[in-house]
Amino acid sequence: MKKAMTLGSLPPDKSLQEKFQLAADAGLDGLELTGVHEEAQAEEAREAAEAAGIEICDLMATTHWKLPLSSTDEAVRVEAVKGIEQSLLAAKAAGTDTILVVPGVVDEQNRYHAALELAAKSIRELLPMAEDLGVCMALENVWNKFLLSPVEMRDFIDQFGSDCVKAYFDVGNILLYGYPVHWIEVLGERIVRVHVKDFDTDKRQFVPLLSGSVDFPRVVNALRGVGYHGWLTAELSPYSQYRENFVHDTARHLQWIIGNGRNGS
Repeated sequence: MKKAMTLGSLPPDKSLQEKFQLAADAGLDGLELTGVHEEAQAEEAREAAEAAGIEICDLMATTHWKLPLSSTDEAVRVEAVKGIEQSLLAAKAAGTDTILVVPGVVDEQNRYHAALELAAKSIRELLPMAEDLGVCMALENVWNKFLLSPVEMRDFIDQFGSDCVKAYFDVGNILLYGYPVHWIEVLGERIVRVHVKDFDTDKRQFVPLLSGSVDFPRVVNALRGVGYHGWLTAELSPYSQYRENFVHDTARHLQWIIGNGRNGS
């Protein structure tokens, strides 16, 4: 498995080139692009990654919370589709084959059954571009009150019958209402990316990596059990001080997580 962090977790006072070099020096294999929407920004990131000798593992779409793909306001939904289209283009420019997508949002105004229909409609509209570019839309579990069981997420993904719609599984997010291993076993080969963070189920809050309730040895072995050998990407809040050390510490933590699983690779 390969180690990565989100770009937004790195020291904000450093240039893009310095961030990629810091990630490489810390022993990371790649970074996930966050806050990148335009193709020019993505191309700059690609150059920085190449210069540092590491990869861009994926790109986090930037419009899906403000503009949900499941919005019952058609004007908003159309803009949401355009936003994901732009992220697909940016991912291609960055040289990565995956974007993180929030598939829909349920709230008091946006009902569950409508979200299912409208999110599916939006993704079907995006599929031709995604398939043409060869970029996968990886749908993440993100406390959006939508796709709340692994079976439901599995079936939602399978309806599209495309390698360009898969799952981005967040290990920490799931602990609020489920168990990582159960989700991994059901989603199986649909998982194309994994977010790593930790969550304390007693305090019901996110905590520093390796200090919460995630059973990482079981998680890693479950991932291997379904044939996943890809990216583990830490999505964490940085230290308030010594932020460069935070990157090095996270790289070591990820290596421990990987190494404590079966086979250690």
